[in-house]
Amino acid sequence: MEATTAIITPDSWTSVLPLDVIFETDQPLEVDIGCGKGRFILSRAATHPNINYLGVDRLLARLRIVDKRIQRRGLTNVRLLRIEASYAIEHLLPPESVRTLYVQFPDPWPKRRHHRRRLFSPPLLDAIHRTLEPKGRIHLVTDHAGYFEAIDGIFKGDPRFLETRIFEPTEEERTNFEIIFRRKNQPIFRCSFQKKAQQRGQTLKLN
Repeated sequence: MEATTAIITPDSWTSVLPLDVIFETDQPLEVDIGCGKGRFILSRAATHPNINYLGVDRLLARLRIVDKRIQRRGLTNVRLLRIEASYAIEHLLPPESVRTLYVQFPDPWPKRRHHRRRLFSPPLLDAIHRTLEPKGRIHLVTDHAGYFEAIDGIFKGDPRFLETRIFEPTEEERTNFEIIFRRKNQPIFRCSFQKKAQQRGQTLKLN
């Protein structure tokens, strides 16, 4: 008998995920991009059983740690996916399927010659906009001031998004990275944006 696991392997890596098959219950979806060892997503899933959670990370070793904790806690509303974050957002998440995206401490690639490797770029915003439900939200946090300014500027310059109330996790939800940075008294930067609800007959024109 095959062991139970929350790590999913799609039948196709070029088609959108069949969420109605992946999750036991049809309910709102929240996605944790770069879920790491799972402290955030496990806490959220335990306290919000009426929401489905998808954790995305490219490191299998991390996902296996999270998976063991999911099984230990008996959580049925969490699934895990091993893939690059940008590919998941651009190709695997169905249109208007995500209520909330969380992106916490993405790699800042601080050297200018490496900036092209950063997760956030104008093309990715197209995919984020497609993926979010109307009025869906994305919450971002980083310890890197320069990267924060870049992300904040990209979203503020896009007329499809509005600034919204900044998300502040509970103590139990803080990631391992945030706990470390707080102990070192390093500054932490947060921003949150909401997808505009497009009115009937309205077309948003981008510059």
